[in-house]
Amino acid sequence: MRSPMPDQNILEMIKKGIAIPPLPLALSKRKKIDEKYQRALIRYYFDAGAGGVAVGVHTTQFEIRNPGINLFQPLLEFARDVVNDCVSKNPRPFVKIAGVCGKSIQAKKEAETASSLGYDAALLSLAALKNASDAALIDHCKTISRIIPIFGFYLQPAVGGRILPYSFWRRFVEIENVVAVKIAPFNRYQTLDVVRAVAMSGRDNDVTLYTGNDDNIIMDLITPCLINTTGGVKTIRIKGGLLGQWSVWTRKAVSLLEQIHGIMFKDNPIPPALLAKSASLTDANAVLFDAANNFKGCIPGIHEILRRQGLLQTIRCLDPNLKLSPGQKNEIDRISRDYPFLSDDDFVRDHLEEWLR
Repeated sequence: MRSPMPDQNILEMIKKGIAIPPLPLALSKRKKIDEKYQRALIRYYFDAGAGGVAVGVHTTQFEIRNPGINLFQPLLEFARDVVNDCVSKNPRPFVKIAGVCGKSIQAKKEAETASSLGYDAALLSLAALKNASDAALIDHCKTISRIIPIFGFYLQPAVGGRILPYSFWRRFVEIENVVAVKIAPFNRYQTLDVVRAVAMSGRDNDVTLYTGNDDNIIMDLITPCLINTTGGVKTIRIKGGLLGQWSVWTRKAVSLLEQIHGIMFKDNPIPPALLAKSASLTDANAVLFDAANNFKGCIPGIHEILRRQGLLQTIRCLDPNLKLSPGQKNEIDRISRDYPFLSDDDFVRDHLEEWLR
């Protein structure tokens, strides 16, 4: 049994490579969705030119699934309705990705929910299957792919992922309903395992690579990978991004991706200024994601930027222990001062009132 593939326009968007911000959770004091600010965030991403949005993923907070919280389905429904409203007013393809995680029973239920709500694909986390064999993981992925097309997800171990070798990815990308892979191990060797697997599978025209390496965004997007295959040398590129970093300053992220596509697709020289921006963006991400403290302040760091822009009222998280780390606020002050070219504060300021209506 094969799950229906996304609409052709959506599939072409995914293949082109787009900016997909993961949706942070706008949380009320009662641990419910703050609808005013949640709606504003989605409108922001749409108007910023993002190609889609990912809901129910790490940036959204995995705790939305916890008993007593139960926000997974309500948030997916709410986000879908806001996206549909945006598209009705300004028609264009906009990709809806749902995070799917957990062991078999939970993952199947989440995939069925996402499919029934009209989501185009699932970002499939394997973090709950830490001790499963590669064969068991592949069976799990095939099961979910029969329900909804899937984005593979190489999640870094520091935030709950596991090491997934080349042999796994080589088999994974042969699954018929895999449309893309988000590569986010924050590791060059492991990133290249996925790139090589796609090249060797012969499915490089069907499976699109997305960077999730927030520590190496620009270099991932501008680097052509030359892979020797039985059919000759193939040039494999990472074409888009599904990144927590792009949950903030999204307008500038979209402009950055457009600039890179303009360079890569025309084989133009890479400007030194773009390489310099790569270092600046990595420094900024280290602060937002709280790399100095093993990423403990990652979600609060994202929230803090959005709060400063007026897109969130608070940096409140479902886990009360999730807070900015000591010194992180001062570091956010620093990167905001030192790298104003990364920020889209002016864009947000010009539109915030209409998004909050």
